[in-house]
Amino acid sequence: MNEQGSKKLQIATMEKLERFDTLRGKQVQPGEFWDLVVLTAVDDNQREAYELQISEKLGRKEIPLGISYHVFSDPPGAKIGNGGATLYSLQRLEDIYGKALGGYRILLIHAGGFSQRLPNASALGKIFTPMPLGDPLYQMLELKLAVFVDLPKHMKPGVLVTSADCIELYSIAEDENIRFDRSGFTALAHPSPISIGTTHGVFVLDQKEKSVLADMEYRTCLHFLHKPSVKKMHENGAVCKSQDSCMSLLSDAEFVYTDSTYYVDYNTAMSLLSLFREVGPLGCEIDAYGDFLQALGPQATVAYTNNTANVTKQESNLVEMRQKIFHCLKGTPLNLVALNHSKFYHIGTTTEYLFYLTEDPCLRGELGLYKVLGYSQNFSFKVCCVMLSDVKPGCSLTPGSVVEYCRLEAGAHVGGRTILSGCWVGAGLKVPDGTFMHSLCVNREGQTGFVTVTFGIEDDLKKSVGSPANMEGLNLFGASLVECLAKWGLSPESLRFSGDTSSCSLWNACLFPVCPDMRNSFSLTLEMLQPGGSTVTLPPGTKLMSLQEALQCKNLEEMLKYRKKLMEDVKMKKWS
Repeated sequence: MNEQGSKKLQIATMEKLERFDTLRGKQVQPGEFWDLVVLTAVDDNQREAYELQISEKLGRKEIPLGISYHVFSDPPGAKIGNGGATLYSLQRLEDIYGKALGGYRILLIHAGGFSQRLPNASALGKIFTPMPLGDPLYQMLELKLAVFVDLPKHMKPGVLVTSADCIELYSIAEDENIRFDRSGFTALAHPSPISIGTTHGVFVLDQKEKSVLADMEYRTCLHFLHKPSVKKMHENGAVCKSQDSCMSLLSDAEFVYTDSTYYVDYNTAMSLLSLFREVGPLGCEIDAYGDFLQALGPQATVAYTNNTANVTKQESNLVEMRQKIFHCLKGTPLNLVALNHSKFYHIGTTTEYLFYLTEDPCLRGELGLYKVLGYSQNFSFKVCCVMLSDVKPGCSLTPGSVVEYCRLEAGAHVGGRTILSGCWVGAGLKVPDGTFMHSLCVNREGQTGFVTVTFGIEDDLKKSVGSPANMEGLNLFGASLVECLAKWGLSPESLRFSGDTSSCSLWNACLFPVCPDMRNSFSLTLEMLQPGGSTVTLPPGTKLMSLQEALQCKNLEEMLKYRKKLMEDVKMKKWS
């Protein structure tokens, strides 16, 4: 990105943040903001966690007041995906509001899931992941509300669908506004390198329409490609030439328009809801992007419904359900708002979280993060990003790490490329490079305890083997799990996996000791990371838990109480 383009995006983003800050904790007027904000959750446990955190935010006046915030958890039974969650949320909203729903502008944020690739968000939700912005501190919820602060004023009744772990930044001319006033679907489209298109949705534009060489264009989409190959993008005419549009943010000679957020007008949303009520329980995962958007546009065909290449688990009725969606939406227009001066960031993994918060000068400049980090201007070197943490004198924090909601006693050391979340680090303790550590409060056998989980930043928590006998196929901190167990004085036979033992992974491996207090929990787990061959001696009767198990019995109230007290202490320290 050139310097002028970066500055333009920064100014536009700052203006949105400033407008949102005027609404935080204020009673918004009709038409001034969203009428309804909806979060999706994977189950009732997560729904309760989200509702409690929203309630606390409203009490602290961190988000706009006077509108309704809803959290809808997926119904019990088979997973339904974010597409199913969209349909189920529409059903719940119609049950609550009836025909009045036809006058509402709704923001629907997909926030369900266990965040296995960013496990510091697993307990409280990725939509409540902190961001180094604002006072009070922003979380992803506030950032999503801020980025989209201008949209509801120019939107007809309907639903804007977006994701909790993405940031969409854009700038448009001062006399222009993004308008969601057309029937069918209207999607935001971002110019991206062709390589990005292989892992995202790609729009095939009508090339007969003349580009107007502007920051924003309204275009017609002929059809939508879901995670296409480079060859398929070229064959379908999805690849654009840089001279075709106002590409101030891309240096590539060729590019494609990729997806992020989209709007569905009320009548189209009700057509989908009618189908959902007709078919009853879905019984399969539906994708809100691939399964909805591929059905749209004049060149859409039913052929995609049989393509299950990107499906993690295929249910028997998936193809049939896709075909019903296709016939329901067939002929529905897919309008595009081509944001030629825009950036799209995905912050859903530990490596992305570290890179964007500690290293990337682009996002740092565009969001003004450098100001919060204590600098008068943007810079390119790595920093340690500390958010709502009490760091005592004498601590050593290596650049390239994130410390959030932690207490660090005197002389503690945090290594590089490390994430510490919700931890109490004792005096003089040293956390190695490339480490993830996160403490959770749990209820076990009628008592409150604490579990600190740890993984390598690069570890794959989703990789699974078919039985405990195959655990040598799992790696923790670059070593096989069997080697790690030997170091800790445990036999492979003694390791328990929680939940479904036909799918054994780091996610459900019961490796982490339950302790009576936070400080001991952290130090005992930290012992597991020490180099050398000495075994870790656990106190007699110590129970071991997996992250999966800890989430199932987490004590949400205690975790939030800890954060509240920490918030008060940090504020008092700032004032003293």
